[in-house]
Amino acid sequence: MATTSPRMSACIVAYCDYEEVCAAVRSVLAHTPSPDFRLFVVDNASPDGCGQKLLAEDFGDPRVTVRTLPEILGFGKGHNSVLPDLAAMGSEIHFILNPDILLTADTLTGIAAWMADHPGAAMATPQLFYPDGRRQDLPRRKPTPWLLLARQLAERFPRGVFAKANDHYLMRDEDLSAVREIEFCTGSFAAIRTEIFAKIGGFDPEYFMYVEDADLTQKALRCGKAYLLPQFSAIHAWHRAPMRDAGRFRMQLVSMGRYFKKWGIGPGRV
Repeated sequence: MATTSPRMSACIVAYCDYEEVCAAVRSVLAHTPSPDFRLFVVDNASPDGCGQKLLAEDFGDPRVTVRTLPEILGFGKGHNSVLPDLAAMGSEIHFILNPDILLTADTLTGIAAWMADHPGAAMATPQLFYPDGRRQDLPRRKPTPWLLLARQLAERFPRGVFAKANDHYLMRDEDLSAVREIEFCTGSFAAIRTEIFAKIGGFDPEYFMYVEDADLTQKALRCGKAYLLPQFSAIHAWHRAPMRDAGRFRMQLVSMGRYFKKWGIGPGRV
């Protein structure tokens, strides 16, 4: 067992929804007692004034730092913007958190301690739940074109080959009640060794949205393993944007094309 807790950091990239972001920040601060912990809140040039409100907000805790980006750079670049700060503070375990995450326990310290005791772990993610207590299907297999197609069609055709493939993609055919290796750490809540995050250059800046977390996981798997840690949990509101929006759908296709060009279309190891 680790004798000392690793130095931890976390980043939330915000885009609008000021009240939700504040709730996430307060839950993280309240449930993470480590004095060495640092939380970075990066506003992605929210058009609704969220960034200016966050700058003016008094969280009553010197461990939180709020910054605003001059323009909308996207999810990955927003998280990458804190890389120099992580090196300066000596962070050992870094957490990538969505603004719709709520902690109910000292989950960050628990995950960081587990990773300290398992040096082969490059990334880890807890079990996430909806606010009503339902478990979310977020541990996933390495994406393939077929699995992503099945993911889109499974709701329309809830029985048959698409549903079966989607269940396989979401690992519903596996026991997720115990610690296990996974191939895809969700960007909603992921822990990564800070030295690995820096070594691989953070998120690929060419992704604006979609599958950038799958890409990050594949890069990290070159340096170690990724794990689901179901003994730790958090609440995740999970606001899924509808794919009826043509612009979002086009963006998703571009991101998927980049991902498959980099990592191929074959399945993973798990």
